[in-house]
Amino acid sequence: MIQFDKLGIFLSKPVAIMLVVIYLMQSTLLIYLVKEKFDLEQQIAYQQTRISDLEEKLQVFKAIDDFQIGFSDEEVRELTDVICSESKKYEYDPLFILAIILTESSFKKGQTSATGARGLMQVMPFVGKDLASRSDIDWEGSKTLFKPEANIRLGTMHLFEQILKFGDVKKALLAYNMGETRVRGMMKNKKPLPQKYINKVIKTYKMLKETYRV
Repeated sequence: MIQFDKLGIFLSKPVAIMLVVIYLMQSTLLIYLVKEKFDLEQQIAYQQTRISDLEEKLQVFKAIDDFQIGFSDEEVRELTDVICSESKKYEYDPLFILAIILTESSFKKGQTSATGARGLMQVMPFVGKDLASRSDIDWEGSKTLFKPEANIRLGTMHLFEQILKFGDVKKALLAYNMGETRVRGMMKNKKPLPQKYINKVIKTYKMLKETYRV
C-alpha cells in the first residue's frame, strides 16, 4: 500500500501507477494543445502579414501604373516587385521611393538629365559604376542605368548610404540630388541648405500616402 499521510489517502500500487499515467497523459495532451494553439496563432499571424504585404504591393502597382510613362504591363509588374523588395531590404516605405522617382524622372522611361543622370532614379554613371562594383549588379556602362531593376537597386542603395553618412533623411535626400561633396561643402561653410527638392519629395510622398495607402 502507498500512504499519502497528509491527505489521509491510501492507494494500492496499481491504482497509484494508473493515476501517474493519467497525469502524464493529461500533461502531454496539454502540452500538445498549447503547441497547436501557438502554431495556429503563428500561422494566422503569417497569413495576416502576407495579406498586408500583398495589399501594399497592389497599391504600389496601382501607383506605378497611374504615373508611369512608356512602360509595358510586364515592366510595371517587374517595377512593383523590385521597388517592394528593395524597400523591404532597406526599410523604406515603397511610396517614399515612388515619391523620389516621380520627383527625379516623373516616372518616364529612358530619362536623362542635363547633368547626365540616367533612369528612373536619375543615377549618375560614375555613382552607378561605383555602387555596382560593390554589389552583384553587372555594370555594362551607363546603359545599365536604363534597366529599371538595376537603376532602382542602385538608386535605393545610394540613398541608403547617404542616410548612413549623414544620419538625417533630409540631408541624405539633398546629397542624393545635389551630390554629397556639394552638400558637405555648404554645411562646412555654414550655408543654408536648399529646401525646394526636399519639399517636393515630401509633398509627393504625402500625396501618394493619401491616395494609395492601404
